Amino acid sequence: MTEETPGFEEKPDVPSGATPEDAESKAAPEEGAAPAGDVNADAGLVAQLDQVRTALGERTADLQRLQAEYANYRRRVERDRIAVKEIAVANLLTELLPVLDDIGRAREHGELVGGFKSVAESLETVAAKMGLQQFGKEGEPFDPTIHEALMHSYAPDVTETTCVAILQPGYRIGERTIRPARVAVAEPQPGAQTVKAEGAEESTEAAEADDKENGGPEEG
Repeated sequence: MTEETPGFEEKPDVPSGATPEDAESKAAPEEGAAPAGDVNADAGLVAQLDQVRTALGERTADLQRLQAEYANYRRRVERDRIAVKEIAVANLLTELLPVLDDIGRAREHGELVGGFKSVAESLETVAAKMGLQQFGKEGEPFDPTIHEALMHSYAPDVTETTCVAILQPGYRIGERTIRPARVAVAEPQPGAQTVKAEGAEESTEAAEADDKENGGPEEG
């Protein structure tokens, strides 16, 4: 049985050539130091998160661009659909204009009676529902954009070129004219303004002559 020698403590084995400080540093690592593996893992996660955010931003921009292109496509298709519909309706109603002219002439001559009257009125109602509007009235000023002058004359009772007779009514769909009103027009009589001016001068001279004969205007 051996006895321990008092006053001596056991020390860890120290390799030859090493100092006691080296042994202590190996036995007790510094407190609070993070392992190198954890630091590398955190850096990798941050890099991956940045990549995901970048990809998400790119995909979001692509989606927004596709949505804008689709909205433009829908507006263009709707605009083209409306234009095609208007052209088709205008072509159909243009073909019906001679029939409407015949109905108008029959009405003027009192021949629109019986079943023919009912059919004619139904046709006019359908045409109006499709947007057909009739225009052209006697006495309105002549407008070359909506009137077509087939007859021309002079009249002393007009002050501008005026539609004095509607030979065929005009038709429009909305703002689009599909047939101008065919009219007879009258212009002011040549020299009418000169005659009026001369008549006014003669009246003025006669009034002045009367004043002179009567001793002039009385003074107040």
